[in-house]
Amino acid sequence: MRAVVWHGKNDVRVDEVDDPRVGEPTDAVVRVTATAISGTDLHLYTRLWPVMEEGDLLGHEAVGEVVEVGRDVVHIAPGDRVVVPANVACGWCLQCQDRMYSQCETFQALPARLGAQAEYLRVPQAQFGPVKVPDDGADFRYVLLAELLPTAWQAVEYANVRPGDTVSVHGLGPVGQMAARIALHRGAGRVIGVDQVTERLEMAARHGVETLDFSDVKDASEAIADLTRGGLCHAAIDAVGMEASGSLRDSVLQVTGVQPDRLAALQSALNSVRRGGTLSIAGVYGGPFPMFPLGELFDKQIALRMGEANVRRWVDDLLPLLADDADPLGVDDLVTHRIPIEQAPYAYEIFQKKMDGCIKVVLEP
Repeated sequence: MRAVVWHGKNDVRVDEVDDPRVGEPTDAVVRVTATAISGTDLHLYTRLWPVMEEGDLLGHEAVGEVVEVGRDVVHIAPGDRVVVPANVACGWCLQCQDRMYSQCETFQALPARLGAQAEYLRVPQAQFGPVKVPDDGADFRYVLLAELLPTAWQAVEYANVRPGDTVSVHGLGPVGQMAARIALHRGAGRVIGVDQVTERLEMAARHGVETLDFSDVKDASEAIADLTRGGLCHAAIDAVGMEASGSLRDSVLQVTGVQPDRLAALQSALNSVRRGGTLSIAGVYGGPFPMFPLGELFDKQIALRMGEANVRRWVDDLLPLLADDADPLGVDDLVTHRIPIEQAPYAYEIFQKKMDGCIKVVLEP
C-alpha cells in the first residue's frame, strides 16, 4: 500500500509499504478514505520532537471502511464506516473509566505512531476506539472528529466558558478556528481571535469572531484590554503551543536549550485573562519550563487546565453537529485543501509554511 513515510527533518515521501494485518484479537484493519495533517504532525515533520526514525509512518486522523476485525471486536464489522480516534484507549482501565482516554494505562503511545496517512490502517484496541458514523456526509467532515474537533471542544470545556463570557483565542489555526466557533456555539457573548495570518483572520471573522492581528499592535494583551475597556476576558485559550513565533529572546533560549519552548502565545493568553478567570491550553508543549509564569498565575488566581484531548469523551456531543446539514460549527469552511495522498510532501510544505491560504489539509488515498 501507499503511505506517508518520514525520512528526515522536513522530508516526507509516499512509499510502498507492507499492508497492515490483524495481529491481535483487539485489532481491526480500516481502508482509509480520508486522513489529515495536524499541528502535531508538523512537530514531527520539523523534528521539534526528536522521536522519529527513518521509515516511520505518519498520521493519526482517519475515517474509512472497516475491512477486517479481530475476534474480540464486536461493536463494528466489515463494511462499517468509522472514524478512528487519535488516542488509542482500551476503555476499561482506571483512566478510561474516568473518561481520560488520552491517559489510558493500557496503551500509552504517541498518536503519530498510528500511521493513518496511508491506504490502510491497523487499529489497535479496536474493541473500544473506532466510532461508527453515518454512511452519508463527506469524509472531510468526519475526519475532523478523529482529533481536531474534540481538541477544540475540550479546550472550550476546560476554559469553563459560560453564557455571555468574553473569551480570547490565541492562534487561529485549525484548532483555534474551531475553539472560537464552539465557544460561540456554547453561548460565549464575545470571542476575540488573535493571529497574524490574513487568511486565518478572515476565516474567523466569517464566523462571528472579533479578530486581532497581533502584528498590528505593540502588545496583544494590551489591545484586548482596550477592546474590553479594561475588563479583559473571563477565559483564554492558547491554541498555539510550540508553533508560537515567540520573541527573539525566546527563540535564542529555545535554540540554546535554556528555554525549550517559546512562551509568547502562552504569556499573551495569560495576560488577557481577568483575575479569577480560566486559562485553557490546547496547543502542544513539551519539556521542562524553568521560566513558567507560576507567580502570575498565583497572583491572579487563574484556573489552569490543559492536556491532550480525550477524543472518545466528546464524540457524542460532536457527532450530531457534524450530521446536521445546517452545519452549525461551519466545518465545511475549514478544510482549505483536499489533496491526493501522492502529493503529501507538497501538502506538508504548504501547511508548515502557511502557503496558498492553507489552514487545514485532508489527504485522500
